[in-house]
Amino acid sequence: MADTTLRTVARLPDRRPAASLALAVLASELLGGLGNLLSLDGVTTWYPTLTKPAFTPPSWVFGPVWVTLFALLGVAAWLVWRAGLDEPSVRLALALFAGQFAFNVAWSGAFFGLRSPLFGLVVILALWLTIVATVLAFDRVDRRAALLLVPYLAWVSFAALLNYELCRLN
Repeated sequence: MADTTLRTVARLPDRRPAASLALAVLASELLGGLGNLLSLDGVTTWYPTLTKPAFTPPSWVFGPVWVTLFALLGVAAWLVWRAGLDEPSVRLALALFAGQFAFNVAWSGAFFGLRSPLFGLVVILALWLTIVATVLAFDRVDRRAALLLVPYLAWVSFAALLNYELCRLN
């Protein structure tokens, strides 16, 4: 019975691809929004007091960038999921994806919630490594999914540099 259920779940994206894609993107956006809950107070009260490097983007940039990146993450995860949960490579890729998402949310809590650029730097380095592992795992399942994560990896690389500079300057 469990094997039949797993196969049925694995095939769901093929039965209703538009609905499952929309659900994957929505889930990614909602999970990504958890980081906002951990950072609201720090963003408005603490972050403005920090000395920032000259390359710091204006605050209004972060929202649209993250919404776009979370949508790309949802599409990428959906493409991998479509390959079927009965495949070990898919399960590994999605486990890594979940791990990087946990680090993504944890970074907001570490940096803004705890108001610790140093702890944020530690978390973002773990996030970066987990994203790289996820890209490699996604590439083994669906090259398009891996490519959809490249902008995310680039942004987190930039964010890590920004985090490092904030740690150094403050």
